[in-house]
Amino acid sequence: MLSQGGSAREQAALDVSLITRIVARDADALAGLYDRHCRLLFGLVLRIVGQRSDAEEIIQEVFVAVWNRSESYNPSLGSPLGWLIGIARNRAVDRLRANTVRLKAIESVVPESFVVDTPETRAACTERQRELIRALGSLPVDQRELIEQAYFLGLTQSELAERHRLPLGTVKTRIRTGMMTLRQSLSQLQSQL
Repeated sequence: MLSQGGSAREQAALDVSLITRIVARDADALAGLYDRHCRLLFGLVLRIVGQRSDAEEIIQEVFVAVWNRSESYNPSLGSPLGWLIGIARNRAVDRLRANTVRLKAIESVVPESFVVDTPETRAACTERQRELIRALGSLPVDQRELIEQAYFLGLTQSELAERHRLPLGTVKTRIRTGMMTLRQSLSQLQSQL
């Protein structure tokens, strides 16, 4: 599907020229690439994650990644649209896995006594889940993403450093700081129960 008129080859050539301009730090080129492909990418991501808010965040992440990694595009490996779809798909699958694992982790923390399905136990379970989600959500995004990807996706700190284009020491520090903050939040939660 083409975003605008013209042959597939012309469309790809236009996209390559936009990526070349992005490499040169032309923000208007990024906006142009976004305008040309955001609908298609949003539809793909929405089908994968099923939540509009997650899909919107992922599309933002995709174009931040394009801005930060535009020089990694290699025309001999495929079209620019194929490259964008690959980034979007990978981000969506990562988010889906993280959400699934996070939910399983939260469910595993809920005591077995909550298995009885009554309105009271559902309310208590839901409240504890909300507190756990709040504790994770209280972390800064850079720390939360690294922790989720390390613990929920099983990525090593070296893989995270490469994936996020960060020094290994920065990854270690962010994870350690985030875990300390999370531990403190959960301790406060435990003392309130």
